Amino acid sequence: MSVLTRDEAQTRAQFIDVQRYTIDLDLTRGADTFDSTTVIGFTTRTAGDTFVEVRPAALRSVTLDGHPLNPAALDDNRLPLTGLTPGPHELRVEAAMAYSHTGEGMHRFTDPTDGETYTYTQLFMEDVQRVFAAFDQPDLKAVFDLTVTAPDGWTVLANGVTEDLGDGTWRAATTPLLSTYLVAVAAGPWHSVRTEHRGLPFGIHCRRSLAPYLDADAEEILDITRACYDRYHEKFEEPYPFDSYDQAFVPEFNAGAMENPGLVTFRDEFIHRSAVTDTERQTRAMVIAHEMAHMWFGDLVTLRWWDDIWLNESFAEYMGYQTLTEATRFTGTWVDFGVARKAWGYDADQRPSTHPVAPDADAVPDTASALLNFDGISYAKGASALRQLVAWLGEKDFLAGINTHFRRHKFANATLADFIASLAHHTDRDVHAWADTWLRTTGVDTLTATVTERPGQTALTLTRDGSRPHRITVGIYDRDLIDGATLVRRELSEVDIPADGEHSLPGPRPALVVPNDQDLTYAKIRLDPHSEEAALRGLSRVPDPLTRAVLWNCLRDMVRDGELEPLTYLEAARAHLPGERELANVQGVLAFARTQIADRYTTPTERPDALALLTDLCTDLIRRTEDGSDPGLRLTAVRTLIDSAAHADTIRDWYDSGSVPGGPELDPELRWRILGRLCVLGAVDDAVIEAELTQDPSATGRQGAAHCRAALPDPEAKRAAWDAMFTTDELSNYLFTATAQGFWQPEQNDLLHPYVARYFPDAVAVAHRRGPAIADAAGRHAFPAHAIDTHTLTLGESCIEDDDPIPALRRRLADQLDDLARALKIRTATAAS
Repeated sequence: MSVLTRDEAQTRAQFIDVQRYTIDLDLTRGADTFDSTTVIGFTTRTAGDTFVEVRPAALRSVTLDGHPLNPAALDDNRLPLTGLTPGPHELRVEAAMAYSHTGEGMHRFTDPTDGETYTYTQLFMEDVQRVFAAFDQPDLKAVFDLTVTAPDGWTVLANGVTEDLGDGTWRAATTPLLSTYLVAVAAGPWHSVRTEHRGLPFGIHCRRSLAPYLDADAEEILDITRACYDRYHEKFEEPYPFDSYDQAFVPEFNAGAMENPGLVTFRDEFIHRSAVTDTERQTRAMVIAHEMAHMWFGDLVTLRWWDDIWLNESFAEYMGYQTLTEATRFTGTWVDFGVARKAWGYDADQRPSTHPVAPDADAVPDTASALLNFDGISYAKGASALRQLVAWLGEKDFLAGINTHFRRHKFANATLADFIASLAHHTDRDVHAWADTWLRTTGVDTLTATVTERPGQTALTLTRDGSRPHRITVGIYDRDLIDGATLVRRELSEVDIPADGEHSLPGPRPALVVPNDQDLTYAKIRLDPHSEEAALRGLSRVPDPLTRAVLWNCLRDMVRDGELEPLTYLEAARAHLPGERELANVQGVLAFARTQIADRYTTPTERPDALALLTDLCTDLIRRTEDGSDPGLRLTAVRTLIDSAAHADTIRDWYDSGSVPGGPELDPELRWRILGRLCVLGAVDDAVIEAELTQDPSATGRQGAAHCRAALPDPEAKRAAWDAMFTTDELSNYLFTATAQGFWQPEQNDLLHPYVARYFPDAVAVAHRRGPAIADAAGRHAFPAHAIDTHTLTLGESCIEDDDPIPALRRRLADQLDDLARALKIRTATAAS
């Protein structure tokens, strides 16, 4: 498919103005295609030529101002419109469009539980042309009139309130000015919970088979929605700009959620069929808050071109966490951000594929390159930069600038320059210079503390390896005089780097000095040797969970940089997680320990010891929670113990009995998790998988079965899984991912060795055939991450250089290979120490 270049978009935006789309979709035409009729009213400023995008299964007819055009003129996804005269025009396009099973365009899903079918759109970036003809770029906003014909018994949701006209026909209210990628439809026999808040219709929707689970959480979801809605109206002067607010939890959704105005779509894993921790409930709440923030920043005011995607995502990320903290019971959201989400940004920013939060326009020349920037930099680093901006600028001036930005650009498009100008209007600080140093640069600064003892005082010096200014807080801690173990904060000082020089610390040398104590900036930190030793010995005795998150991140970064042995990190986890009171910290540390340290940073000979240490740690956590005092911690420990089990006996007993002794009982998630690990260990066969699938025939059950079958240490099972991923092209996006996640297992290295070399050409081929969504899954989940050796590195580098992978796969491969090279360096550094 031809990609749209920035130059083409600018030329078209100067040539035409689009007023209205009238769209008629017929979803009753069968399981493979739907009918799409689009009438576009637009105006040309001068005489000339342009094109409209459409990607049909069959282009039936095209008329321009009542005159037929030749459908055969369609070139890939572009239909030329030539000889246009100045003034108004009407284009009519009739086509049959293919349903998607990869989460792009109009996705169609049949629920294996009850046979009901659902469809929904995901039109982000350039997938609108899979659903209707459009001038597909964000700065050609228009109003949309939508009519949908659906099967009997279906409900149609859209950006505006929908009306059932009878005979399966639904009409949506005319929208305000929207970008094409924000149009949304979700149709099916939805289970809905509806209410009203401040005169606005609210609704939450899911598949019928998930109805009991949605109903159980409906009040929590709606409470979060109402609280965020109210808090945003306290922050923002512009009122909510659309006529309703629906949230649809849809199947096989590629992202976490999508900010369609008035109809936010979420992955339906957020409707919990099984037990979850409170941190996972907090994550769902954060996504709700994040997507609602987009109604203003992204939907009301939209980027002009995709180089400014950070204006959407960084803002929503920051506002999501901050607003959740202010308006709901989830007051510790920045801890989870610090220990888990922020690491996503740090990791991305240290790879060769890094880019500025706000890249130069020339670095985003087309939509294919823009798609690559939806990463930890645009989300986590950008949100961290905004949090630092608020610390430096002050929240009052920050919000004043945002409200000016909304007022100036509502229902239109804006750029970084526009945003900075709005901020500058409310402060004497040089926000342009701040933007240059924070948003136009790459990489992670490192702040290192040096503590020097002198007669009667202690001196603290903070040095910076990097170029950005930082406003941080430095925490000074002493040991408690009574128990000698607890660390008590002596003071919290605000420091500007590099403006401030040496700092005098009155009194005796502190036990611990923590730069960036409240995690207000985006930087790696390095402790002075005395403080590093204190952290390793007493981390769980630091009083503030956010400070502990900063310290855990420091240790994590040291492991990744080869400055701390992986085993030392594991020993710190073993010593301190039993005393950790913040579940987000436990989950973040265990995730890094299990997936990175045990599987990647330790050698095959060291891995059994790493898994044994994790198993012992989780066993201890399970014992400590037998009284039911902390079900979230217990569930986290049970999950990690299952994933770390080197022997089948204990978890097979759990599986057969249907319960962990002392709880919890095994719900579907835990049963599939245990079964997956038993498959890896060769303790079960396909008959057990089939029996479990019979017991749980849901979509999640099908994914669990695909994962388990791919994990079996059997040559035929591996062959079948490989063919399903790379040959038949029949797997949906979710089944592809489940199969890929089961396939590669470090315990099966000899069996899997021949597939390492096959991966690279096969991944390139499937990405070319199936497009960016499957390319991303193939690069993220099907990559042989366990094969940490120079041979894999050489194969991957040759693939990137010689085999022409599509951009989405090229980026994933580059990142995977950089992570692999880092793991090799860590292993080498550990062996040399």
